[in-house]
Amino acid sequence: MKHDITTLADIQVLVDTFYGQVQKDPLIGGIFISVIKDWPAHLSKMYRFWQTVLLEEHTYHGSPFPPHAEMPLMAVHFDRWLEIWRTTVNSLFEGGKAKEAIWRGEKMAAMFLSKIEYYRTTHKKPLI
Repeated sequence: MKHDITTLADIQVLVDTFYGQVQKDPLIGGIFISVIKDWPAHLSKMYRFWQTVLLEEHTYHGSPFPPHAEMPLMAVHFDRWLEIWRTTVNSLFEGGKAKEAIWRGEKMAAMFLSKIEYYRTTHKKPLI
């Protein structure tokens, strides 16, 4: 029986399952694998990010956008990221926080894509 996202352990299961799927994905897996050199450190950072966002336990400090600014990402990549994100959340959890996780993923993907397109067209550099 599924339950809602309520603990750091839930976040860890979500993040580990999600990135396990991402790494195997033919469209976006290679992008992530080529950029992320230390998977344990990245996963730990993602645990803290989602713990902060979903559980309001402020353990993440940083700016999530700059590492993505120069990546060769387009709408199709974000669409696939969201497909995997939604499928992963829905396969593991149900409830208000699970719905929020999907909503926040959708908003984050839209914002990241918008910013990437802006920086590409203006040739400006994002603040770090």
